[in-house]
Amino acid sequence: MSLLGIDVGTSGCKAAVFSEDGQLLGLAYAEYDYQHSRPGWAELDTAQVWLKIKRTIGRAVAGVTGDPPRALCVSSLGEAVVPVSSDRKILGPSLLNFDSRGAEYLGGLQSLIRDEQWYRINGNIPGSQYSLTKLMWLKQYQPELYRQVDHFLHWSGFVSFMLGAEARVDYSLANRSLLFDLEHGDWSDELLGLTGIEREKLPSIVPSGTVIGAVAGPMADEIGLPAGIPIINGGHDQCCSGIGCGVIQPGQAMYGMGTYLCMMPVYDRKPEPSVMIERGLNTEHHVLPGQYVSFIYNQGGALVKWFRDTFASAEHRQADAAGQDIYPALMAEMPEGPSKVMVLPHFTITGPPKFIADSCGMVAGLTLDTPRGTILKGILEGSTFYLRECFETLPGAGIAITDFRAVGGGSKSDAWIQVCADILGRPFIRPRINEAGVLGAAILAGTGCGVFASLKVGVETMVRLDRQFDPNPAQQRQYDEHFARYRRLWPLMAGYLRELAV
Repeated sequence: MSLLGIDVGTSGCKAAVFSEDGQLLGLAYAEYDYQHSRPGWAELDTAQVWLKIKRTIGRAVAGVTGDPPRALCVSSLGEAVVPVSSDRKILGPSLLNFDSRGAEYLGGLQSLIRDEQWYRINGNIPGSQYSLTKLMWLKQYQPELYRQVDHFLHWSGFVSFMLGAEARVDYSLANRSLLFDLEHGDWSDELLGLTGIEREKLPSIVPSGTVIGAVAGPMADEIGLPAGIPIINGGHDQCCSGIGCGVIQPGQAMYGMGTYLCMMPVYDRKPEPSVMIERGLNTEHHVLPGQYVSFIYNQGGALVKWFRDTFASAEHRQADAAGQDIYPALMAEMPEGPSKVMVLPHFTITGPPKFIADSCGMVAGLTLDTPRGTILKGILEGSTFYLRECFETLPGAGIAITDFRAVGGGSKSDAWIQVCADILGRPFIRPRINEAGVLGAAILAGTGCGVFASLKVGVETMVRLDRQFDPNPAQQRQYDEHFARYRRLWPLMAGYLRELAV
């Protein structure tokens, strides 16, 4: 019997069927766009995305004959939640983490409880990217919708619920709400009381890898799944991707190369809140018991998509119509060595350590001779430089990274991975299957239904490595100099870019 992994992201969803020894048997993908009906708003049309998820699952399963899935599990984006009723009706859109709604509540929340105390409970610094502020906005400005909601479900829980499971969430996704008690593994009564969010509106919390239901008969018929197969509780897509590339021990780190570029180190003890707050870092449960992770990220992958749609839209349409990927051709246009342009990747809200929301992007160094490949490489470099700023502070928090595992769509590019290795000065290892989110979900599915004795056994059985990219010493020295120039750019341009962003 095979295992089905489903991964729901900000801009697309995947479903993949794997054999129990890690062979990819079937894969399907669908892309979608978020809606922005007003400036600063960003939401997913839940019904539209759910339709694409169902079709994607159906296509992945239809490609596998004679070996139907034995169990399934869902990995998903972090903070966004979906409002649903107890009879599985979708009640509204899903507000994304970079939606500006709810930011006005931060000052009031931080006046009620110090950042350090909040961090001791939840492992996060209050910010508008988390689910909480969106829930507070809905409660105040859409009270009738809020009243009708029985469950606000993260996307992993939503997809599982619509397939037939109970309303549940795991530790890693619950932590993205700002309302989770990291130590006790449950919603925090103190934080719920301070914010006015009712516990009854939130799903029950159970560990990743737990059976939370079975695929309902009508849904099984609709999308081609065996009725009654177990649905296993999934987790945050970054954590599931970590499982899918074998990042399960302290010192290892995942490097996700999707819509978000995300560096995820693993460690086995919780650092002091003050040390993490200083670096803008969260502390979150891994989906592996006894391990913790932090996220250092920005939307570098979204910037690459912007470049594609802005500088190569016609070629992208032609390639897409022919069933081809435009990115290898675009990457082939990049010059050797560091780009002659410098990119400040503030095209949308940035990640740690600064979480800059009131800026805009910048491309410096353009001339009439600048080809588009030089601009693309500058985007890759600038996004990686932003991550390096936080990466260099990790030793002071007791977090070490010896090597990275590169996953996601961007990891298909040798050139992109090499840029990251040269800038960060660490080896990058690429697994044979770079769609680690669906593989990690499949490993959780196999663990939850008893195929594997433990998650560690599942990783050892299903994850295979492909190639290692070592830093090029000469390129690394050039990037060290380039990085020093990059660090001067934001302080010089902050005032002007903030004026432009108004």
